[in-house]
Amino acid sequence: MSYCVNCGVELDGSLKECPLCNTPVINPRERDLPPKPSPYPTDKGQVEVVRRKDLGILLAVVLTATGGTCLLLNLLVFSGSLWSLLVIGGCLCLFVFSIPVVFYSKMPVSLTLLLDGISVAVYLFMITYVTKSDVWFWQLGLPTAALVTGLAELLCLLSRYVRFTILSGALSLFVDIPVFCAALELLIRHMMALPLRLTWSAVVLTVCVIIDVALITILAKKRLRNEVRRRLHF
Repeated sequence: MSYCVNCGVELDGSLKECPLCNTPVINPRERDLPPKPSPYPTDKGQVEVVRRKDLGILLAVVLTATGGTCLLLNLLVFSGSLWSLLVIGGCLCLFVFSIPVVFYSKMPVSLTLLLDGISVAVYLFMITYVTKSDVWFWQLGLPTAALVTGLAELLCLLSRYVRFTILSGALSLFVDIPVFCAALELLIRHMMALPLRLTWSAVVLTVCVIIDVALITILAKKRLRNEVRRRLHF
């Protein structure tokens, strides 16, 4: 049994240097002996990378099989309502969401966001066949999907002309949040035939305005901005 003369770690007889501190291992009694085989594997195995095309085929087959089997089950066994539309719509959304990741990675971000918004709107429209009412879709579901898609497209457009950092991205986020909450509350109150005024969204608006003022101050002062980045490791 041998040990490293530098750090004292126990050494295997076949090692030429310490695995901990890289100190050379020299045994005067074994200089003329043939080297011992290494106890560690010499072949570096590597797992074959899954091709994007194969992953796309697998995803498409799984989603198609899920939607198709649920549709048959709905038509042949549980035919009380069109509940299978919820599963089919969910599979459709997952397929559209996975297009830029699995099928076509060069798709523009703006087009990706637009397709995502359309798929969500189609899914919400499918729900109307289960709920037997489309009032909520036209007055709340579709406007909300359009609002979220529009805000996301606006951020995508701004990113082309403005250099986004963590601070500027946080500022954009805290500007979009109160706009979304205020619009959502007004849509809900309009659907319920209530007076159009802000209640809970006013609280969100107040908090976000305070945060926005702080972020704008940090971005406006270079010394303060650099200090925040240094302390928060941005």
